[in-house]
Amino acid sequence: MKIIKSAEVGREAVERLLTKKAFDEVELSPRIREANKKIFGEDLSAIEIVRRIVGDVRERGDAAVIDWTRKIDGAELDNFAVDAADVQIDSAVMASLKVAAENIRRFHIEQLPKSWITYRGENSLLGQAIIPLERVGVYVPGGTAAYPSSVLMNIIPAKVAGVGEIIMCTPNANPAVLAAARLAGVDRIFKIGGAQAVAAMAFGTEQIPRVNKIIGPGNIFVTLAKKEVYGHCDIDMLAGPSEILIVADETANPVYAAADMLSQAEHDPLACSIVITTSAELAEKISSQVEEQLESLPRREIASASIERNGLIVVAEDLNEAIDFANCSAPEHLELLTREPFALLPKIRNAGAIFLGAYSPEPLGDYLAGPNHVLPTGGTAKFYSVLNVETFLKRTSLISYTRGDLLCAAGDVIRLAEAEGLQAHAAAIRKRL
Repeated sequence: MKIIKSAEVGREAVERLLTKKAFDEVELSPRIREANKKIFGEDLSAIEIVRRIVGDVRERGDAAVIDWTRKIDGAELDNFAVDAADVQIDSAVMASLKVAAENIRRFHIEQLPKSWITYRGENSLLGQAIIPLERVGVYVPGGTAAYPSSVLMNIIPAKVAGVGEIIMCTPNANPAVLAAARLAGVDRIFKIGGAQAVAAMAFGTEQIPRVNKIIGPGNIFVTLAKKEVYGHCDIDMLAGPSEILIVADETANPVYAAADMLSQAEHDPLACSIVITTSAELAEKISSQVEEQLESLPRREIASASIERNGLIVVAEDLNEAIDFANCSAPEHLELLTREPFALLPKIRNAGAIFLGAYSPEPLGDYLAGPNHVLPTGGTAKFYSVLNVETFLKRTSLISYTRGDLLCAAGDVIRLAEAEGLQAHAAAIRKRL
């Protein structure tokens, strides 16, 4: 694993290393490129593949979904619907899912905003109506692992918000995923995945209803498909590979820090695990611990590839520089393994979620604590927020003036309309005088 010292390479060099690439720049592996050449007959970029699939689904509906699912996944589909009513999973796992679901529900209930009205003048009023979306589509990936926790995190806030209907698309009908969907309150489930599932939810097909918003993570093709359909419907965010950044001082436990790095590295070879520390001695200890703990990991091959490609330890000159580097990176998960983590909290500007202290590890947030684990990645925490109840709500303004209050406001409205050259706007006021 790479260990670099900011004093030796310079601050700008470190910041360049911490800046993420755009999604369109992600290179496909030779194996995936070769598989795609067999499907498409030519070597296409990820965005070219997505545009071809999305356009076809928009034009041909179910027929295109069936064709692309057969070509890409090797699955023959007819009826997409999945019945989760009788799914059974291990009772202890189900009990833990229920605990997580209740914690998630309680946390998100606290986020609910309220409609409001305020009176002005003689009886005029202004206000804001909070309105839930009518239908939301949840994408659940089906790659190398099943993620029932993500099902809870996506569906429960939508239910709390009052969304009218929630549909879910997933390429694999994993029992734990289906059980979590039933527990969270999903309305309908469809066994399709990839860019074709995103397009089907965005435009609607014979079997799949059109949604107002698509949420949920996926691979590069799912992410680019969400980007492609944005505007036809809304999306939550463009989610990339998982990330963790740990700020650690000399008091941090290297065993904990290494374990937390690997908790993200096992997700994906593209996952990113970074430590920024003020201690060169700790940096060496963490690096040794990562190598030692890798030996016993069932997903060692994936985690090793991730650490080799994106594992990094930076030795900063002091905690202020460490926090500056963290804000530059804007990580999905930020852990503060320092003597006084709460003293650093006011200085943090960019992070999806912040974990304070040695006994608040990132997996606690992934599964059970209650805050949402659907977080901005790829540096987008600089402008995106964590998935929350307001993700599923619209704000609509309310305006009701009496005649008397309109007469008082008329002069200013007419003057501003005429200053912009919009005479019909001014006339709409004058007609009422």
